[in-house]
Amino acid sequence: MCEINHIKAGWLIDGSGSPVQKQMLLTIKNGIFTGVDRFAEVNSPDPASITDLSLCTILPPFVDCHVHLCMSGSTDQRVRKQQLTAEYNDLRPRIAQHLHDHFSHGVLAVRDGGDRQGHVLRYKNEATEVRKEPVFLKVAGRAWHKKGRYGHFIGRSLNDTETLAAACLRDNEAIDHIKLVNSGLNSLSVFGQETSPQFSLDELKELVTHVHQRGKKVMVHANGQLPVRLALQAGCDSIEHGFFMGKENLKLMAELQTTWVPTAFTMKAYADTLEPNDTQIDRGVVKKNLYHQLEQIALARELGVPIALGTDAGSKGVLHGESVVEEMKLLMKAGYPLSEAVRCATGNGAHLLDIDGTGLIAKGKPADFLVARATPAMLPRKFSFLEAIYLGGSPCDMQFFNKV
Repeated sequence: MCEINHIKAGWLIDGSGSPVQKQMLLTIKNGIFTGVDRFAEVNSPDPASITDLSLCTILPPFVDCHVHLCMSGSTDQRVRKQQLTAEYNDLRPRIAQHLHDHFSHGVLAVRDGGDRQGHVLRYKNEATEVRKEPVFLKVAGRAWHKKGRYGHFIGRSLNDTETLAAACLRDNEAIDHIKLVNSGLNSLSVFGQETSPQFSLDELKELVTHVHQRGKKVMVHANGQLPVRLALQAGCDSIEHGFFMGKENLKLMAELQTTWVPTAFTMKAYADTLEPNDTQIDRGVVKKNLYHQLEQIALARELGVPIALGTDAGSKGVLHGESVVEEMKLLMKAGYPLSEAVRCATGNGAHLLDIDGTGLIAKGKPADFLVARATPAMLPRKFSFLEAIYLGGSPCDMQFFNKV
C-alpha cells in the first residue's frame, strides 16, 4: 500500500548549508522524501494528510563525529578512573545509556574514538546480533599510539618489532575505521605548548595506503603544527582536535579537503568545571586555548576547510548528546551562520562517516528529521528541547531505546 503524507514546516534547515527556508511542504511516500517545496508554490494537498508544524523548525538528525561511549563526562576523578578499568558487563549499561542520551538529543549517528579494551566494539557487535539500535554507530575499537606516549586509555601501543601498518593489518577486529594518536594532549598550564609527532611520515603513509585499500578511513588525534602536517601529507581522512595547528596546515587542509573535527567545547568544559583548588590547571590558559581554537575555526571557514562537528563526549564535563548544541554554539561564536553550523552537525558529519541515509533533507532521502518548536532566532538553544524526532516519516517515542 502506498502511504503519502505531508509535513508543513514553518522553517527548514536542510543540512546543505543553504539559508533557512520558510513555509515549506515536505512530501513523504513510504518513509522517503519525495518532495521538498515551498508551500505557496504547490497545489494544496488534502488537509487530512498534512501534519502542521508551521510553528516549528525542521532539520536533519545530528551526527557527532567524535565520542567515547565508555566514558561518562563525569567530573569526579574516582568515577573516571573506575570507568577506565571496568569490565564489559559493568560498562554495557553505561554505553547503552550514553547512546540513549545521544538519541534523546537528536543525535542519530556517532563515531567512537576508541577505548582501551574494545568494549564499544563488542557492544556494537552484540547489538547487531540481537537488536537494532536507533543510533547509527561507527567504531574504532582500540586506538593506536606509540609505546610510552599519550593514548593508553583509548587504545594500545605497537610492540617493539612491528610496524604500524603491519599491526593494523594483523588486527582482525571488525572495526569501521582506524584511530591514530599522533601527538600528546594540550597543556592546560602552558599556552601553545606543542608535543612531537608519534609517527613518522613514512609510517603514516604506509598505513593510510593499506587502510584505504581496505575501504576504511583514518581519524587522527593531532595537535600542534608538525603532528597535523604529517597526518595531512600522509592522506589521513580527518584531523581530530587540531589545536595550534596554524594557518599553513589550514590552507593545506582546505586544498586537500580533509575534514577537521575541532572539539572546541572540551576547553570550555574544562574551564567551567575547574575546581578552585586545582593547581595543575590554569583557567586563563584554558580560556586562551579555547579562544585560539575559535580563531582557527573562523579562519577555516574563510579558507573553505570542511568541518564536521564532534564533541569528544566522555571527556571531563562533556556530556553525551547535549554537548552537540554546545559545540554548535561555539561554531556560531566563531562566525558560522546557523545553517552552516547545522551543516557541520549533519551533512558534513554524514559525509565523513559515509552514511548516505542521513545528513540532508532532500528528495530521495529517508524521512528522518528533528523538530524544534522554535523560530530560527531561538536556535541553537532550543535544539536542547526537541519537540519530536521523526523516523521514516513518523514520530517516534523519544524515550524509546532498547537497553538490554
